[in-house]
Amino acid sequence: MGGRMLERHEIETFLALAEELHFGRTAERLRVTTGRISHVIKKLERRIGAPLFERTSRVVRLTPIGLQLAADLTPLVAGMDEAVRRAVEAGRGVSGQLRVAFLGEWTGPTLLKAVNLFNDRHPDCEVQVHEAQLSNTRSSLLDGSIDILFASRPFDGMACGPTLLTEARMLAVAAAHPLAGEESVSLEVLADHPVVQYPAVTSAAFKRDRTPEQTPSGRPVPKGPIGNTFSELLSLVALGRGILPVGEHSRRYYPRPDVAYVPIHDAPPIERGLVWLETNTTTRVREFVRAATDANAATDANAVTEANGKRRPAG
Repeated sequence: MGGRMLERHEIETFLALAEELHFGRTAERLRVTTGRISHVIKKLERRIGAPLFERTSRVVRLTPIGLQLAADLTPLVAGMDEAVRRAVEAGRGVSGQLRVAFLGEWTGPTLLKAVNLFNDRHPDCEVQVHEAQLSNTRSSLLDGSIDILFASRPFDGMACGPTLLTEARMLAVAAAHPLAGEESVSLEVLADHPVVQYPAVTSAAFKRDRTPEQTPSGRPVPKGPIGNTFSELLSLVALGRGILPVGEHSRRYYPRPDVAYVPIHDAPPIERGLVWLETNTTTRVREFVRAATDANAATDANAVTEANGKRRPAG
């Protein structure tokens, strides 16, 4: 090859033909003649020193060398395209539209502080805020309906930003349940009662964390019925069909006379933060994560200042 790099049009032509395996469709896709496609491929094969395609009157297929070249070039071209896209975004500034969703009413105030700070920093970017449901959080991220989600951790298969909220774990039980009058309970009680389950589409890592299959000592946890929304989950609890570990904010945002919330004294806190599809890590997403982190840090600093002020003795 004489040490000369492949030109971009040669790479594009080769990869397009490797995908289409048809000279006519490739020419139509690239808006050139079939003769041009044939010329570029023959020139490329001379430079490589070996055939890249097997051509007959009926089929076109890659040779082993062609297969390897396509496998090597495809991720490199994707990386180059992504780099150009990021550069274009940076050159234009943060504009366009960002779709943000939250799961659980208690995450709303923290998310809105992030939205306000992001809007101050990037007034040319419109932020749309939506409420997500347990049944569509993952699918909405995958199909691009939303760009970023404020949700509980862990959320497997997604990129994650810093933790923005933590809360103690509590056990939701029916008001008439024997555990309702306890000051606190251990995670070991999960082995003694059916545990209401989250829907099948929920993150597997989340379900292992929230409704584990066994207690810390290894005792199996019986599975109760499945609920499709958080309100359904609590209704199943109220009906006595099972118990459910939840965050302490549930007591404030979902108060019900038929449900009691009992602290779990040996459970780690629940963490909540922003998650998004790794391949959708745009400048807008990165800047929103930064705004959320900064807004949360400012809130924490104000809380510390207020607490210190209350403790300061009168002069």
